Amino acid sequence: MLSVSVTKIVRSAVAVVAAGALALGASACGGSSASSSSTASSSDITQQTVTPGTLTIATGDPAYEPWVMKNKPESGQGFEAAIAYKVAEKLGFSKKNVKWTRTSFDAAIAPGAKDWDLNIQQFSVTAERKKAVDFSSSYYNDTTSVVVKKDSKYAKATSLSDLKGATVGAMVGTPAYTQAKKKINSNVQTFNDDAALAQALDAGQIDALATSTVESVYIVDSGQVKSAKVLGRIAGSEEPAGLGIVLPKGSKLTAKVSAAIDGMRKDGSLKTLQDKWLAQYTTDVTELK
Repeated sequence: MLSVSVTKIVRSAVAVVAAGALALGASACGGSSASSSSTASSSDITQQTVTPGTLTIATGDPAYEPWVMKNKPESGQGFEAAIAYKVAEKLGFSKKNVKWTRTSFDAAIAPGAKDWDLNIQQFSVTAERKKAVDFSSSYYNDTTSVVVKKDSKYAKATSLSDLKGATVGAMVGTPAYTQAKKKINSNVQTFNDDAALAQALDAGQIDALATSTVESVYIVDSGQVKSAKVLGRIAGSEEPAGLGIVLPKGSKLTAKVSAAIDGMRKDGSLKTLQDKWLAQYTTDVTELK
């Protein structure tokens, strides 16, 4: 009897151990499944955003044309609004999964946590700003243009050599200053900001001003200089760093956003958008060589 009882006990023990092993196996399988699920989730870029499944994009308040038309980025109309939706699409977000918000320019590039995933409002890429935030590849590289008054003796200039005798003004420390001094002449007067620069041309203190093409068009269109015109953009004056999309420092989306923009540049869609929305700063402006 004792032998039978012992046998029963041993069998019971084996059954318990086997059951335990099965349970542990099931648990291990379950853990592996959860781990796999977690890994899959972590590789899904659409789940790496501030609000998983939604791409939150910030812009200025207000946002100006032609970057955003009628201050409505959700319309996708305007150069930056259109780029934002193209990037979102390449990241795997449909238009309905894009949410827009507003920030000031300075707050966007300040250190600290952000409540948005991308911020697009003509941010020039600089080493100093990179200390606080990430930048994507450049989506637009502005050029330097020259503005003169219509009654100026330089108003009919068609080449850079025609401006060699001109007194040119430029904002200190800008790419425009470098371009003017290198490609026009060394007689470049410096100013602290574009407003002072425009005033100097308006008052006849200088013969021409050099600044970014975007700013040049604005100076003329806004009437900051009476009876002025954009003479042309300097050939080969594209700013190397350009404008980039801002992301929070260390964002998991940075590389993907850069890849999206690089892809758009390669397939020609970036130039198509540029020609559509920024012709007044590019193809519509005479090139000065």
